[in-house]
Amino acid sequence: MRTYESFADAALAGELLSREEAKAVLTAPDADLLALMHAAFKVRRASFGTTVQLYYLKNAKSGLCPEDCRYCSQGRDSSAAIDKYPMLSADRLLAGAADAAAAGAKTYCIVASGRGPSNREVQHVADVAARIKQEHGLHICACLGLLKEGQAEVLKAGGVDRINHNLNTGRGNHDEVVTTHTYDDRLATLKKARQAGLELCSGLIVGMGESSDDLIDAALELRELRAESVPINFLHAIDGTMFEKRRELDPRYCLKVLALYRFLLPTAELRVAGGREVNLRSLQPLALYAANSLFVSDYLTTAGQPASEDHRMIEDLGFEVVLSGVESDVGRSDGAAEPAEANVSRSDQETGAVGVRESAGAAVAAACGA
Repeated sequence: MRTYESFADAALAGELLSREEAKAVLTAPDADLLALMHAAFKVRRASFGTTVQLYYLKNAKSGLCPEDCRYCSQGRDSSAAIDKYPMLSADRLLAGAADAAAAGAKTYCIVASGRGPSNREVQHVADVAARIKQEHGLHICACLGLLKEGQAEVLKAGGVDRINHNLNTGRGNHDEVVTTHTYDDRLATLKKARQAGLELCSGLIVGMGESSDDLIDAALELRELRAESVPINFLHAIDGTMFEKRRELDPRYCLKVLALYRFLLPTAELRVAGGREVNLRSLQPLALYAANSLFVSDYLTTAGQPASEDHRMIEDLGFEVVLSGVESDVGRSDGAAEPAEANVSRSDQETGAVGVRESAGAAVAAACGA
């Protein structure tokens, strides 16, 4: 097998790892962890240097969701004790944007629970986005669920830059996570957003019973979609959800997942997202050797660490924050990895090269993308 350094060189040359090599990253000996992260950093540094982009999430509509996502505290089958409320007013969303700017965030994420938004809710977010642009100059990402025809265009016209809609897991594991919508429903929303000229933010939640092949397949799908931003969440098992007992992830495996996604998505913005505090714990700083982005806010229904601690962590690493209004490579037309003729392909799975490894489990999504 090639070395981790050669994996980095291949990624930088636009080549894909074989499926066997990708699995070797996920099962790398813990003693190799620093060498693996060093190789991932070589790829990260080529596109992003030592910069870190900060995101701020606002839970604009909480609970009241008819979907049965088993990880989610807001879904119909959850008994978790959470706040439930309809779409926030313009003033409250604007106040959240002010908080985002004060925290040094470049991107403000407006997230709403539910299967999908009404036209009235879409227009409300579009109207608020225009004011946020005028008052704070923030990059705006909206996560509103499954979009209907024409809704992405309304959001784009209002000033929304990006749509978040997570794949959450590989196609083969999707029905073990949710049954009220399909994997193809999720893909359809991402394609609507792209057709409207919006950037794509889409990632996954690690720790929901997925195999190594599921993780690889999700990365390949995101590569084909040319997602500009890829949030990697680590399941934060919330009491009252169907996945409340999944608490099996360890920090070292989480870092291996981040390294793999950096190799497979070399120029995409990679965000270490929900569940990082719970699952990476004292190894959080190492995550930024593969990822180049994180949230400086609470998540949907769980608390994040104080923004001051995130800024201190970034400073201690010798990295620097990309401030609002500063241009970066993210969002360029060539910013996401080009699809390539791949040794890692879905056909590998179809011909029997499966090799399942049950991923450990424990974390909540930073953005639901229901």
